[in-house]
Amino acid sequence: MKIAVLPGDGVGPEVIAEAMKVLDVLGREGLRFEAEQALVGGAAYDATGDPIPEATLQVARKADAVLFGAVGGPRYDTLPREKRPEQAILRLRKDLDLFANLRPVSVFPELADASTLKPEIVSGLDILILRELTGDIYFGQPRGIRTIENGVAKVSIPCVTRSRRFGASHTPVFGPR
Repeated sequence: MKIAVLPGDGVGPEVIAEAMKVLDVLGREGLRFEAEQALVGGAAYDATGDPIPEATLQVARKADAVLFGAVGGPRYDTLPREKRPEQAILRLRKDLDLFANLRPVSVFPELADASTLKPEIVSGLDILILRELTGDIYFGQPRGIRTIENGVAKVSIPCVTRSRRFGASHTPVFGPR
C-alpha cells in the first residue's frame, strides 16, 4: 500500500509524526506500506508559493491512501484566497474526486448521560452522516436550482445526487453492534 503523507503546517507535522509511529507499529505486525511525504498547506506555500504544488498532487495521485495533517493559521490570513493553506485540502479533494466524508455517530450506553442532550434522546443513537465535500458550498459555484415554486427551490444538484447514491450503497456497511 502506498501512502501519501502530507503533514502540512501548524500542529500538522506533530500529529503526523504520532500517526507514523502507529503505522510503524502496524508495520511490525505485518501491515506493509510505503510512505512518501510531500509538502502541503503553509509549509508548501513557504517553500514554493503554492499551498499544494503539482509535485504534491502527483504523490497523492499515485497513492492508495492520503494521510493529511493540518493546514492554516493566522500567519497566512492576509494571503490571497487561492494561496491560503486551506485551499490545499479543497484542491486535493477536487483533484482526487474525494467527494464524500462518512461520519458514523453512535452513543455507547455508558456515555448517554454524558451528552448535552437528554439521555432518552441519544440512547441507542446509531446513524451515519454523509457529508459532501466538493460541491457548491465549498467551491462557491451555485448551480442546480431549476425553478422556485411558492418560495421553494426545486433543485437538481449533481453532487447531492452522487452523494445520495454513494450513501445508499455504503450504509449497510454500518450494521448493528
